[in-house]
Parts: sequence; structure tokens; C-alpha cells
Amino acid sequence: MSENKKPEKIVGVKGMNDLLPTDAPLWELFENTVQSVLKSYGFQQIRTPIVEPTALFARGLGEVTDIVEKEMYSFEDAMNGDKLTLRPENTAGVVRAALEHNLTYEGPKRLWYNGPMFRHEKPQRGRYRQFHQVGAEALGFSGPDIDAELIMMCQRLWDDLGLQNVRLELNSIGDAQERNLHRAALIAYFETNKELLDAEALRRLHSNPLRILDTKNPAMQDMVNAAPKLLDYLGAESLAHFEGVQTILRDNSIPFTINTRLVRGMDYYNRTVFEWVTDQLGSQGTVCAGGRYDSLFGIFGGKPTPACGFAMGIERLLELMKESGEAHAPAQCDVYLVHQGIAAQAQSFVLGERLRDAGLDVVLHCATASGVGSFKSQMKKADASGAAYAVIIGEDEAAANTIVVKAMRSSDMENNQVSVPFDTAVDYLVDQITGVDDADHCCDDPTHIHIHH
Repeated sequence: MSENKKPEKIVGVKGMNDLLPTDAPLWELFENTVQSVLKSYGFQQIRTPIVEPTALFARGLGEVTDIVEKEMYSFEDAMNGDKLTLRPENTAGVVRAALEHNLTYEGPKRLWYNGPMFRHEKPQRGRYRQFHQVGAEALGFSGPDIDAELIMMCQRLWDDLGLQNVRLELNSIGDAQERNLHRAALIAYFETNKELLDAEALRRLHSNPLRILDTKNPAMQDMVNAAPKLLDYLGAESLAHFEGVQTILRDNSIPFTINTRLVRGMDYYNRTVFEWVTDQLGSQGTVCAGGRYDSLFGIFGGKPTPACGFAMGIERLLELMKESGEAHAPAQCDVYLVHQGIAAQAQSFVLGERLRDAGLDVVLHCATASGVGSFKSQMKKADASGAAYAVIIGEDEAAANTIVVKAMRSSDMENNQVSVPFDTAVDYLVDQITGVDDADHCCDDPTHIHIHH
């Protein structure tokens, strides 16, 4: 490279996005809310590796699924030749971990996870190549009660996040024997309507005909709507299970629609399947999908174990939160420390640590390449931080062992500044931030900041 040539700028991988500080508060709000809701139902967190053996997904998801055929990031480990894949979903990984560590040996387990997944798809709004999911997996429970509990848990999350326009679609895809009967009827029906099938449907006709029901091709809708319905092939046990789920949902006022065309892309699902959908995100309308997968433990060589779960797309839900007006950025800190001079800086460090000891969030102004900056430029930074109070220490304050406290969100701008002795500064600021005259109006007071412990 010649000495004068500027190095080429490196940019991120297409469809794999940076989470910038301006978006972080909304992610934190979402993740904290999810954790709180899942914990309230007795779910425990599990973290599995991002990289798994390729065979795990090929066997678990099915060789003829879109994910395995064309969406997985798979590679050979150059060190030892192992065939590995970046996880495209996490149910298979959780079941692999449960088998490997005998997690259900002492009884059923309620587990949840949060993390990145990877699929090589065409990036668009709500669909990325690295995307993030929160999922819950209930392992070892066989009744319709756990299916209903998972669905109700989602409803509670939507309520806590302030999301209104999310609706529940429900179906049962029965057991393997029932699906086989339906599959034969479906193939026969599509064969008689072969001239209406597009290239994708023809490719799936014998390998995965259920997925033809999921087509978005407008020219095929009427024909697909008239196709044999799986519900008509369900036996007494499957029907009783499905009715059990519906009864619990009705008893708890959870509205739902039965969508007989609702199927799952993965081979391991059975009986209850559900999706939470919205009309506010264009074509990427599904924000959460789940169902029962009683056969997956057996597919992975384990003892047959009933299981049910869901996964939700974090990016899509954050889009919905923004649409609902829930996307408010909380203040970066409670107190911003402004200072000028060596002695004042030393005092600011001491005070900053004492305020943090008391549970406050504090930002201390630090120098940039152009220096510490004037009081005026520092106060602009204090205002931009969203802090409730700025603490100002100049050379005079440092000499007098005092500080100036300025209320940044006060409507009374004439009387929003007061001098306080340094030794009582912590008590004064804690009282100002947590003390409210009228407890009934605490949530309406713009200067009322939650104190973190």
C-alpha cells in the first residue's frame, strides 16, 4: 500500500446490524420486561452456544425445510473438519442441552433463552441475517394446560409492553399418523389441481405438501382454501387436547382465531401450533410463533419427552413498540457533574463515587481532544444527558467546600439553582431525586427519577 493511500473503510456484514447507544434503552426495557414476566411464571434461563453441529439442525428441522436447504450459515472447522452451523433457531439447541445434561431427569423444566440467531435471507424490514429471539421451552409437560400457559404468558408480555395490535391465531396439526392421512389427501388434491401450482409448490408437492398451505401466491389462494383441512383428520385425543387449550384461553378471556392453514415450517411440531400476528409491520406480520414438539427428544436419540415452546423476534417487537409510542429513551443519568480546574475535578470524582454509593446514576464530564470545555459547553452536555440535576464545581466552590446544584427539568428557572455544602451534597441530592411532596402525583412529576439499587 502506498503511503498516501487511505485505508479502505470496512463496513458490517449486510443484514447484520449494530445496536447503537440511542437504541439500547429500548432493548433494555424490552429485555427487562421479558425477564420479569418469564420469572413470574417460574421459567429459568438457559444459554446455549451460538455454534452447534450441523447435524443437529439437519435432523431436527428436516432436510427439506427452507432453513436447512438454503438459509443456514454452515462451515467446516478448518482445525478438525467438524461440520458446524450458526444456529438458525434455538429449540434444537435447548433440547440438545437438556438431553446432554439430563435436565428432565428430576422432573419437567420451564426454560427460557435470549440471543442472536442467523439465517441467510434477503434483508428487509423486520427480517435480518443476524436477528434476536426470546424463547421459552416447557419440557416434560404433556397436557393442554402448559400450551395455554405459554400463550397467556405472551399476552401478559404484550400488556406489560403496551402493545395493542397483536392477535392470536391457533390451530392443531395433530399427531404423526393423523398428519400422514391428511398428507395423502393433500397430495391427491394438489395433484388434481396441478395446473394451478407454482414452481415452489410443485417442488414441495411430495416432500413437504403442508407448506403449500402457507403460500402467499394470490393466484393459488382459492384453490388452497378449498384443500382438505387437517382438523377433519384429527382423532379423539388430539381433538380433546385442542379443546382443552381453547377452554383455558376462553376462561381467561384470551381472544383467538382458529386458522386451519396455520402450520409450522419445522418437522418436529405436533398438536397445538400458534402465532401472534400484527398488521402493522407489512409482510413480516408474525412476531411470535410456537407450538408443541413431542417428537423432538426422540429424533435426537433421547427418551420420548413431551415439550412445548415459542420464539419471538425482538427486532419486530421493538418496531411495534415504536409504532405504539412506547419507544421513549430514559435519561442517561440522574446527576451530571460539571467542573473547572484541578481542585474542582478532584472534588467531582469524590462526589461522583459517593453519589453512586447512594444508588444514583452519575455522569462525570471528561475531557475530549479539544480539552475539558467551558462551563457553557459542559452545561449543554448536562442538558443533553437527560439528567434531573447538574452539579457544578468551579474553583470558588472547591475553595469554599461547596457545590452548586442546578435542577435541569424545573419549570421555575429563576429558583432552580442552590449552593449546598460539599459534606451534605449526597443527602441533599438523594432527597431531591427521591422525595416527592404529593405521593399521588409521583408518576406525573417530570423530575421524579427512579433510584437504582
